[in-house]
Amino acid sequence: MRERQADAVRSPSLRRIRQHARRAREFESFVAGAAGRLLHAATLLTSEPPEANPRARRLLTAALAGTYASWDRLRGEDPYDRTRQELAARFAHSAWRSHRGRGGLLSALGPQERLIVVLRLCEGVAEEQTAALLGLPVERVRTICFRSMAVLLSAPPPGAPGGKGASPPAVTVAPS
Repeated sequence: MRERQADAVRSPSLRRIRQHARRAREFESFVAGAAGRLLHAATLLTSEPPEANPRARRLLTAALAGTYASWDRLRGEDPYDRTRQELAARFAHSAWRSHRGRGGLLSALGPQERLIVVLRLCEGVAEEQTAALLGLPVERVRTICFRSMAVLLSAPPPGAPGGKGASPPAVTVAPS
């Protein structure tokens, strides 16, 4: 009788331990597959050079921590989308403190412009989803994206005589 009671007490704790271990394995495999692309997006958002991006790494770490905290509540939701939303929200919340980039590829743009360009062109998020995520009208997102691209295309490349620094790496554009 006492053995059954002891097993009944141990079972929930064993189940919980197994559940935490499974959760940790799933999250580790997600991070192993998605961290590179998410770090690239975070680096573009913070407009830091790819080889020196401490702000992007902190931003990504915070976004991944938020995703891990809600891992059990995802219920079929794509964890990459959730992490990207967390990354965008954290960037939008903190970006207003530093208005300009630090010599990265998108440093000619302001924080909101960088966020929209990264979501729309690098991550392939639809205009409607981007607008909903940022709380802006779709037309505003479209206008900011077009104007940002005009600024980027008209600015001299960083390696050119009129630009600063070495030539930047190419921006990876997600398929539409």
